[in-house]
Amino acid sequence: MPQAASTAASTQDTRFFGHPRGLATLFLTELWERFSYYGMRALLILYMTAAATTGGLGFNVATAGAIYGLYTSMAYLLSLPGGWIADRFLGQRRAVLLGGVLIALGNFSLAAHGIVFFYLGLVLIAAGTGLLKPNVSVMVGQLYAAGDARRDAGFSIFYMGINLGAFVSPLVCGYVGQNIDWHLGFAMAAVGMTLGLIQYVLGGRHLGDVGLHPVRPQNAEQAVEQKRKLRLSLGSAAALLVMAALLQWSGLVTISVQALSNTMGLILLLAVVVFFLWALFLGRWTREERERLIVVGVLFVAASLFWCVYEQAGSTLNLFAERSTDNRVFGFSYPASWLQAVNALFVILLAPAFAWLWVRLGPREPSIPAKFVWGLVFVGLGFLVVAGGASIAATGVRVSPLWLVVVYLLHTVGELCLSPVGLSAMTKLAPASITSLLMGVWFLSISVGDYLGGRLASLYEALPLPRLFGVVAGLAIVAGLILAVLVKPTRKLMGEVK
Repeated sequence: MPQAASTAASTQDTRFFGHPRGLATLFLTELWERFSYYGMRALLILYMTAAATTGGLGFNVATAGAIYGLYTSMAYLLSLPGGWIADRFLGQRRAVLLGGVLIALGNFSLAAHGIVFFYLGLVLIAAGTGLLKPNVSVMVGQLYAAGDARRDAGFSIFYMGINLGAFVSPLVCGYVGQNIDWHLGFAMAAVGMTLGLIQYVLGGRHLGDVGLHPVRPQNAEQAVEQKRKLRLSLGSAAALLVMAALLQWSGLVTISVQALSNTMGLILLLAVVVFFLWALFLGRWTREERERLIVVGVLFVAASLFWCVYEQAGSTLNLFAERSTDNRVFGFSYPASWLQAVNALFVILLAPAFAWLWVRLGPREPSIPAKFVWGLVFVGLGFLVVAGGASIAATGVRVSPLWLVVVYLLHTVGELCLSPVGLSAMTKLAPASITSLLMGVWFLSISVGDYLGGRLASLYEALPLPRLFGVVAGLAIVAGLILAVLVKPTRKLMGEVK
């Protein structure tokens, strides 16, 4: 295949800090997409809970938390169909372009006034993220030949690009949104994604054939069947949306946020069960491929619990920064959303060190499941710290932002042990015919985690914060200890994958 030839040739391409030049194009694409995503995320729950007199939506925290969890989980759940569409019809290259266009349109919609534009914007961004996220990551993996020792380091560099965008965006979008106008802050996120699309198109020549072609059907009959499934899926989704809108408009059914949240939980459960039943029992795999898919299942559970805790940054920790933290330094008052940039700053500082460390350790490098253990433990320790800060804040005083700085430092260490490693692991463990689909499954773990995290965020005003944060910490640490027991058998199932 042309793509294989292009990938093999990449072993000689060292034009981007010792890595293929195409990594720079994907690095910048993800940078601007994350600028867009984290810029609007820094504002989202604050905008929803802000009083209508200040330009916000005036939602209570329970409603805002449910919407936040629904939106973030849908953004990653749609990575499953996004990966499938790229694998079978568009190819990763076109899927990323289309996804970026939808994200830009969604943020422009949020920039408009009116509740209809608010919900439309969230839907468009979720759909665009589902197309872009899994496929840009798959393309990074395709830049490297099988066995290329630079792959993990390449993903760490790519991950640093993600966090450059995530660092700048809360500072820009957060300041504009909280200090000038909420909608103008969302508009800044839209501009960022537009810039990302421009450089992606201009830099496409450096990608060669990577991501350009979908998986070819084995015969004409299979091609017809794939197109039939696509039309059926898109038609069913459109019909459900139209039916829901008509029922709501007619007054026959009132669709509440709580009902949507419960439905989302069922959809996620169904998606997880269906995929792993198919992968483990119905798919036509070799024994080695099936064992690797079992490993994917173990990593999936661990990652879901990690993201449930980690993604509290945009919800409970963001609210804690707004309501319980003294956001002043040397007399200068800054918006609470700026603290969303701290985690990304730590990633930028530490990602090169981790990339160097994994290469330096060589054969002594911890296994993939062992790195997941450390990820869970560190993210849990972060919430133990903030539980202490919440105990002080419960007395009625605003605490130092250093409490959150320490939390984000611990979370960053956990993230660098798990997230870029998980991205790389999916490209190593995946059977060749479902590479993008399995990357979508990785993002499904984020979807499950975000949904559970949104449900926890809904309890922000219902439980004492020290208790809520303590429960979250215990969940992560206990999960990490259980996974530690499973490290050895999981490594055995991985076979030659390191």
